[in-house]
Amino acid sequence: MQANVARLRAHLGPSTALCAVVKADGYGHGAVPCARAALAGGAARVAVVTGTEAQRLREGGIEAPIIAFGALDDEELDRALDAGAEIAAWSTRFLRRLGDRDARVHVKLDTGMGRLGTRDPRRADEVVEALGERAVGLWTHFATADERGDRFFGEQLERFRAWALPHKERRPELILHAANSAATLREPASHFDMVRCGIAIYGLDPFGEDPAGHGLRPALTLRSYVATVKRCEPGQSAGYGRTFVADEPTRLATLPIGYGDGWRRALSNNSDVVIRGRRYPVAGTISMDNLTVDVGLDSDVEPGDEATLIGDGILAEEVARRIGTINYEITCGLLPRTRRAYVRDGEPARE
Repeated sequence: MQANVARLRAHLGPSTALCAVVKADGYGHGAVPCARAALAGGAARVAVVTGTEAQRLREGGIEAPIIAFGALDDEELDRALDAGAEIAAWSTRFLRRLGDRDARVHVKLDTGMGRLGTRDPRRADEVVEALGERAVGLWTHFATADERGDRFFGEQLERFRAWALPHKERRPELILHAANSAATLREPASHFDMVRCGIAIYGLDPFGEDPAGHGLRPALTLRSYVATVKRCEPGQSAGYGRTFVADEPTRLATLPIGYGDGWRRALSNNSDVVIRGRRYPVAGTISMDNLTVDVGLDSDVEPGDEATLIGDGILAEEVARRIGTINYEITCGLLPRTRRAYVRDGEPARE
């Protein structure tokens, strides 16, 4: 991951900083270790969504600037400010809740995403003016940066420029930022003073293709092991609902991993596993705690063998395409029961 951040930093101009997005427990990878790796790779700050996430980073020893970009209720606002995190605002109503408390605030203009932020530049101006020196950044978020050739991306960029650049002329210290991972790779004009990279720092392709095309390397490998192997005769089945029934003699390997670990049930009969360097298909319905793999009669697979679900040629992007989703959801869906182990250059790293 450190190398991915360094690769993305090299894509930027010398005056553009990189903010590493480690929300949702680092997209399922682990927020604190990922924040450490990102900062070591050249990130200037890290971003999360909630105050609780900011607190956990501080408790994990992260001292770099943190931005909490989400909608914060009173409890989450208190936690964010207690953690010394910068926060987002877009309404005078929020400013009344904030009161005169010391805070560093990034004002958001909704240029077309349609979620948080105000669509009205004049109201955004009011927030900037009311905050005074507490306003440290102006930002927006793109809806279609990951859709190459889409014109709406350019429309959003121009709306942001028209609003933000006059503020920047009056207050050069303001940090302008708009680009997510896709925009960072796609359009240098979107970089401004800072980019916010999430998916790409984990070595995942924001366009859902192959991260190697951008010089990125997946940070995550998901492995289980073969718990048992048994012969399966014609007419015999595996798993709930008997969605796999053998039509010829074969052998089935059982792996102790399932949707209770975050490996989606929709991948039943619709995914592969690598064992001893060879791909084998998942056979039958994935259950909460186990899945079965058809390893055939001619393989040398045996109990104790390592089994790879992501890695060894299987990309998260491929897994996502199998079930009609995105790579983000595949890694974010990995649950706490899936143990994490961190390595750097092949050696154990600090968690």
